[in-house]
Amino acid sequence: MTEPIDRATKQDLRRRMLASRRSRGHDAIERAAAGLTAQVTALVERCGAHTVAAYVSMAAEPPTRLLIERLHAQGVTVLLPVIRADDDLDWATFEPEQTRVGRLGVTEPTGPALGVAAIQSAQLVCCPGLGGSVDGRRLGRGGGSYDRALARTLPGSLRCLLLYDDEVLADVPTEPHDQPVDLLVTPTRTIPCSPALFVRFPPAPGHPR
Repeated sequence: MTEPIDRATKQDLRRRMLASRRSRGHDAIERAAAGLTAQVTALVERCGAHTVAAYVSMAAEPPTRLLIERLHAQGVTVLLPVIRADDDLDWATFEPEQTRVGRLGVTEPTGPALGVAAIQSAQLVCCPGLGGSVDGRRLGRGGGSYDRALARTLPGSLRCLLLYDDEVLADVPTEPHDQPVDLLVTPTRTIPCSPALFVRFPPAPGHPR
């Protein structure tokens, strides 16, 4: 990891990454859905996950709705975040046709809240971000919700960041509270962020890193 740098640099990078997302066309976003779904479902199978923490994508974020539906159809328990008043993340189980628009316009499940520690039941955690580096640094939106949630995950769980291919960066500015991830997942690649994971997750046939 590199030394933390000033927040102005981090904010400038966020602005540039958000502008790039806003410029993406609808067709490009839809094409990404199939690729991300294939990459993550293959990852779920390879690591034997039976519970996955995910999120419903918004606007031009890498699309996750197809992924969530596919995992549910395959019998995987999918946890989705519920944003609390303090911006921390509670969790509830996804069921089709049982969602609503919650705080900050985020689509969330209508089922019982399971508590902030429910993320510990997930063997695979898919988190959002604006960019990520190959050594596992994540650029979030600045609210800190996912940094708090990721800090609760148990050793042995896999934390993966969903991105577009051009959002894999050589460097990401960090601050002390920023939580790293284990894998970067794009529509075409799954990138382990440590040598140990390169051994554990060799490239799947037809899906180069």
